[in-house]
Amino acid sequence: MALLIGRLLLAWIFLHEGVSLALNFSGAVEMAAQFGLSVPLLVATIALQIGAGLSIATGLLTRIGASALGLFCVATATLFHTNFSDQNELLHFEKDLAIAGGMFVLAAAGAGTLSIDHWLRGRGQ
Repeated sequence: MALLIGRLLLAWIFLHEGVSLALNFSGAVEMAAQFGLSVPLLVATIALQIGAGLSIATGLLTRIGASALGLFCVATATLFHTNFSDQNELLHFEKDLAIAGGMFVLAAAGAGTLSIDHWLRGRGQ
């Protein structure tokens, strides 16, 4: 049960952000442009957040989804939150690294018994 709750909590931030970006795509394009990000990279980011978020929430291919989001969080922290003289930026840097740590733990531990991964493994025997 703890792994399920942890997966859902970790997945929520990515599902929420991905859906929010997709629903306000024109605003997301403007924001991405301020950071020098292209539209294809924005679309890939939205797809990663929603796809890997669903992967973690459902427990389907959880290790892959968690690894991808863990790397995404490390990249986000090191590319966008490095102005440590700004307390808010430092907080976002630390938050992104903490989420990455949780994702890497999930990638190592797997989704647990309340997951599609576990159900599929049981059917294969």
